[in-house]
Amino acid sequence: MLESLLYHYIGGGLLASLLISYHSQSGSSARLARAAWQGARLEADVDTVVRRAWDTGVADLSMADGLLLVAAENSGALSGGMKDFLDRNFYPAIDRGLVLPYVLLVSAGNDGRGAVRQVERILSGIPFPPAAEPLILRGEVCDTHLRDCRELGQAFAAGLGMGIY
Repeated sequence: MLESLLYHYIGGGLLASLLISYHSQSGSSARLARAAWQGARLEADVDTVVRRAWDTGVADLSMADGLLLVAAENSGALSGGMKDFLDRNFYPAIDRGLVLPYVLLVSAGNDGRGAVRQVERILSGIPFPPAAEPLILRGEVCDTHLRDCRELGQAFAAGLGMGIY
């Protein structure tokens, strides 16, 4: 019964589950999340779900084996929608004993480090361990950013599918 809650049966095999949660006001982070999803879905052993941060809750986290966050940095801080997601789910995740590896993608006008520090500080308290170094994408979204997001999405999904994380 519990396995049916944590994994999806497709073709007779167990699939790991990756949750991509994003917050986007301008559309940039949404584009990055879509690119990460495109990379992740190349991994046949991983079921990938994409949800807006506003619509993501602890039930979604409970169903996932890994979490990929995509957010913007606004005025040197984490975007409000992503901060709201983390605040809403902090104590419920602790109460459920969740420990999910995560990857962070930050869309930043020029820096991004403030948003990274906030996310790392919050997630270390749950605790969610990082599966990779945060990827800060500075400036306007470009083809290189989208390629990097696809590659990171696929690499994280592959690691989940192989049971590395």
